[in-house]
Amino acid sequence: MSRSGHATRRSSRQLALQTLYARDLAEKAVSEPAPPIEETFGRVAENFDLPEGARDFALELAQGTVANLAQIDELLTQNATNWKLSRMAAVDRNILRLAVFEITQTATPVSIVLDEAIVLARKFGADSSPGFVNGVLDAVARQIELGSDCVNTAQERS
Repeated sequence: MSRSGHATRRSSRQLALQTLYARDLAEKAVSEPAPPIEETFGRVAENFDLPEGARDFALELAQGTVANLAQIDELLTQNATNWKLSRMAAVDRNILRLAVFEITQTATPVSIVLDEAIVLARKFGADSSPGFVNGVLDAVARQIELGSDCVNTAQERS
């Protein structure tokens, strides 16, 4: 993939993350279900200048993460030792959710997903976020590699 393709996918992940973050905060603020992810995505996407394919990838990531949220959160709960999801920083929680979706439901190599999640944590999280995200995702990846049946992996689907 070219550098511009890499940068475009990174921008897609940023848009997906910001959409998930906005949804998460909206849900917590009004204590009722958040609006459909497509509605939140539309509002957030207005602030991004992305080619159509990159927008499609971002929407796929956001929709897929929300559609698989129960399974993703279960996997995170199993691997975030001594951390409740509700107590995690919203940015970290949503970076982890996005990355777990991408690891388990797409063909993107795990090493790329981990690298991209750490980049997002550096850009949007606290000073401790990159290490935290790396540690949790490393544990998730090991669990999946050992054959956990908690979530269907992309390899199992092919």
